[in-house]
Amino acid sequence: MSRTASSDTAPSTRTDRLLNVVERAGNKLPEPFMLFLILFAITGIVSTAMALAGVQVTVPGSDEATVIKGLFTGEGMAWLTTNLGENYMGFPPLVTVMPILLGIGIAQHSGLLAAGIRAMFGSSPRWLLPYVVGIVGVIASIMSDSAFVVVPPLAALVFKAAGRHPVAGLLGGFAAAGAGYSTNLVPTSLDALFAGITNSVIDTVSGLGATTVNPVSNWWFNIVSSIILALIAGFIIDRILEPRLVRQGIPRDETLEDGPTGSGDSAEQMRAELSRSERRGLLLTILAGVVLTAIVLVAALVPGSPWRNEDGGFLPTSPLLDSIVFLVFAYFVVLGVVYGAATGVLRSTGDAVRMMSDALKEMLPFIVLAFILGNFIALFNWSGIGSWIAVTGAEGLEHIGLTGFGAVIGFILLASILNLFIISGSGMWTIMAAVFVPMFALLGYEPAFTQAAFRVGDSATQVITPMNPYMVVLLGMLRRYEPAAGLGSLFARMLPFVVPFWIAWTVILAVFFFADLPLGPGNGIHLSGN
Repeated sequence: MSRTASSDTAPSTRTDRLLNVVERAGNKLPEPFMLFLILFAITGIVSTAMALAGVQVTVPGSDEATVIKGLFTGEGMAWLTTNLGENYMGFPPLVTVMPILLGIGIAQHSGLLAAGIRAMFGSSPRWLLPYVVGIVGVIASIMSDSAFVVVPPLAALVFKAAGRHPVAGLLGGFAAAGAGYSTNLVPTSLDALFAGITNSVIDTVSGLGATTVNPVSNWWFNIVSSIILALIAGFIIDRILEPRLVRQGIPRDETLEDGPTGSGDSAEQMRAELSRSERRGLLLTILAGVVLTAIVLVAALVPGSPWRNEDGGFLPTSPLLDSIVFLVFAYFVVLGVVYGAATGVLRSTGDAVRMMSDALKEMLPFIVLAFILGNFIALFNWSGIGSWIAVTGAEGLEHIGLTGFGAVIGFILLASILNLFIISGSGMWTIMAAVFVPMFALLGYEPAFTQAAFRVGDSATQVITPMNPYMVVLLGMLRRYEPAAGLGSLFARMLPFVVPFWIAWTVILAVFFFADLPLGPGNGIHLSGN
């Protein structure tokens, strides 16, 4: 009762009013499927008008002009009716994401991922906890959206057990998981998703020699970003967030009967300590990982290996790099099966099938959304509008002299602003990739670099937008300690993470850019010849 009364009678602050504006604006956007259906229709109308006007464009590197084709013409309707299913099933993210998702399903539902996180928490000394929360939060994106509901309450529990402020762990875990969501130390399904979307628009600049993107095309960039962002998150939790909570007198104990995870999760389920079987399972999983890595290395490094390219190497392309989806899938499946068998969670192939099915169920909204995403991208490419926008935009940037890193910063800012309203990373990247991947390619930048820049803008601001549904979940957890807390309270405590994350991540990208460092195996910054 006191929580409702306090929150309802609290005066509206300037922060609350600002968030209310963002929330109202975001709520006016249609849900993602309808949004892309509208964009599909608009693209169809515009392409038809341009086709009737005889618009054409010549892409640098191409010998022939690209003539804009209209959807609402005889040719366009024939294309749509004969390619509707192919546009959907040929949507590249489905090819890469689905196999990896099946593997992650076994690793997650066997308990391996959660046990690994708890092991990192439970073995950490008191002074190191903020930095452990930082690294765990950043790499927890391997669990997809589950990270937002698993990491914060676990971090709160271990902070409290160590005599530190539990709210610092709660909010710090959420901030690290959200603001660093697009990066990780290991390839995840998100890498596969972004790579698939990027590849779906590369054909519009095929004459420029752009390198195909795969789930490890941003791996080196991701590793550096993950480590630095985790350290920054730990520093902010330790030196800014927790001291401020102490100064504000925020209670260290829950003011409600239920624990920080809500009535649906018991303390036993969310405990930080591992049982004997879980420790044994993790040990066997590590051994299995070592054995699997040895097998992969032997298979790839042996002279005459079929996973080498024609020159006997692995870069820039080779069967080994083309097997990344299989390798990620294999690691998750093998490690998940070993852990599940050791703990008794996985007793038969039926259990493994159930775990993979559960993972697909969680992905059903995206599988449905992929139908319109695939057809939208296909129309953008087929009509030639993507090429026209890319060439026109690139010429405009060259005309005003904005072709260097300044253009990249502008792109990151745009992504950060859009992220306040479009919380779906796949949806936003689909829109932006269709325009900016070919545009930046015409300026001489590899698609993998444009994708890396998008990661910065896609993550940093998602912990300060009311469009993030997990903000409401976090608010419920926070109110168990601070009944009068509102979205403004969350905004004020998340902002110290957003600005440093955004700046540091942009600086990291700048270092890779100006030093011309590879972003991942076989993927650099500039197109060959630039």
